[in-house]
Amino acid sequence: MTVLAAIPSPTQGVWELGPFPLRAYALCIIAGIIVACWIGERRWVARGGAPGEMLDIAVWAVPFGIVGGRIYHVLTTPDPYFGEGGDPLKAFAIWEGGLGIWGAIALGGVGAWIACRRRGIPLPAYADAIAPGIVVAQAIGRLGNWFNNELYGRATDLPWALTIYEWLPSAGRAATDGDGQAIVQGTYHPTFLYELLWNLGVAVLVVWADRRFRLSHGRAFALYVAAYCAGRLWIELLRIDAAERILGVRINVITSVVVGLLAVAYLIWQRGRPREVITRGAAARAGQGPSTGAAPADTAVLAGDDVPAGDDPPAGSDDGRDPGHRRPPAD
Repeated sequence: MTVLAAIPSPTQGVWELGPFPLRAYALCIIAGIIVACWIGERRWVARGGAPGEMLDIAVWAVPFGIVGGRIYHVLTTPDPYFGEGGDPLKAFAIWEGGLGIWGAIALGGVGAWIACRRRGIPLPAYADAIAPGIVVAQAIGRLGNWFNNELYGRATDLPWALTIYEWLPSAGRAATDGDGQAIVQGTYHPTFLYELLWNLGVAVLVVWADRRFRLSHGRAFALYVAAYCAGRLWIELLRIDAAERILGVRINVITSVVVGLLAVAYLIWQRGRPREVITRGAAARAGQGPSTGAAPADTAVLAGDDVPAGDDPPAGSDDGRDPGHRRPPAD
C-alpha cells in the first residue's frame, strides 16, 4: 500500500474563459458567502424572523466585509504593496488573495448594523443567527488559500505535509522549469487545512451550545469569536508567511489574544439574559407599517423587555412579558 507522502497543492488557480478569468479564490469566497447566507437564513427563520430578512442584511454586510477584510490585510501585510519593490495598485487586486477576517468582521458588522437599523432588527439576534454560517464560510474560503499556494506553516516532512510550489500570483499558477514541470518549493504544515477543520468544529460547537443553553443577545456570536481566536492563535504561531510584527510577535497573534479575551468577557457579561423572541414583520418595525399609536401585530418582542407602546393586550394573550409564555421554534 502506497502512503501519501504529502498533500498535493494545485498548480493552477486561474482558468481563462475567453476574456474572463475564472479564479478559484474568488469562487471559494463566493461559495462561502452563499453557504453563510443559507445557514443564517434557516437559523433566522427558525428564531421567528421573516424569510428574506437575512439576505437583505447580507446585501449590506458582504460588501462592507470584503472591503474591511482587504483593508486589514493590506495594513498588516504592507510590504508587497508599499515596501521596496512593492506595487501600491496591487492593494486592489483582491482576486490574488488576501482578506483579513478581523477587518471583514469589523466592517461587515458596520454594514449589518446599518441594515438592521433600517429594518428594525436587533443586531445581536442577527449576529447569533449568522455566527455558524460565518465560520463555515471561513472554512470554505481557506480552500482558496490552498489553490493560491499560500498561508502554509513551517517546513515539515510529516505524512500530512503540504506540497507548495513556487507561485506566480499575477498569473495564478506555479512557476515551471525548462521541462514544463511545476517547481516544488518544499513541504510545509497545511495551516489552511488546520484552520478549515478547526472552523468546522467551531460551527458545530456554536450550534450545539446555542441549542443547549439558548444563547441570546450576541452570546452565540461571542462564542464563535472566542473559539475561533483560540484556534487561530496556535495556527498563527505555525505560519511563516510575511506579516507585520509588534515586539517580534505577529500582529495576528496579538489580535487573536485581545479579541478572544474580549469575546470571553462579553460572554460572561451577558450571561443569564433571557433569549430574544423574534417575530416576523421587520418592515413594520422599521416604520414602513401603519403609523398609528398601536404597535404592529408582528412586532419583534424581546423576552423580558417591555411590550412596545400600544393598547394593552387582551387578558391571557401572549404579550412577551413572560418568556415562558412563548418560545421560538428550535433552531
